Amino acid sequence: MTRDDAASPGALDPDSIERLVPDQFDPEDRGARETLDLHLERYRFAAQQARPGRLLDCACGVGYGTRLLADHGPELESALGVDIAAEAIAYAQQRYAGGVVEYRHADAMTFRDEAGFDTIVSLETVEHLPDPRTFFAGLVSMLRPGGVLVSSVPTTPSVDLNPHHLHDFTSRSFRKMGADHGLRELADFEQVQTMHVSEIFRPGRFKLENLRPGLPKYYLTHPGAFVKRVGTTLRYGLANHYLTIAWERPA
Repeated sequence: MTRDDAASPGALDPDSIERLVPDQFDPEDRGARETLDLHLERYRFAAQQARPGRLLDCACGVGYGTRLLADHGPELESALGVDIAAEAIAYAQQRYAGGVVEYRHADAMTFRDEAGFDTIVSLETVEHLPDPRTFFAGLVSMLRPGGVLVSSVPTTPSVDLNPHHLHDFTSRSFRKMGADHGLRELADFEQVQTMHVSEIFRPGRFKLENLRPGLPKYYLTHPGAFVKRVGTTLRYGLANHYLTIAWERPA
């Protein structure tokens, strides 16, 4: 695959439930627009918490967030975005690189940098990984003393509907990850995204084919997930809740 091919709209699939490409999705797709707004709000929150020096955006996607962090955060020595998808990094290099911002093709689970970072951002990543605690520990290992780590997860169930998610988190379980590594919580940011039933029957980000295939069978084999879904729907309605936390590593 050439660089131009990798950055093409077809390769990136702007309708994917897990890949936001701001320049390419349908402006009439309300679900995509709302999801992008949520992501941008998280990145703005992260920019407010960021420290001068070196910044890492781990699992940066197509790179728009790394660019936002560099443009709206503190004065940075460098801002590095890494992602496992080569086509996303190719797009990021074409669209958002320049100045202190650069991108690198790398696996978030195994990426390490011995020099360390003053700010590490990794949004909507932890729930995708087979071993979230090992991933989180890797981020902490790259965080310089006095540095800030900003991360986010859904705090309502998502594994049942989203085939790309491997773990569900609650506010309590996510906060515990930071506490277990001796991090001090500086600030948090909660978001709610109301789901519109009509959206899944229209072309766009939340169309039925993007959700978990064979959902009734999944619930039959995972009855606990069905009970959790019913309980969450009764409590919150058709809404997804998200939590972003900024932690500081003690100096």
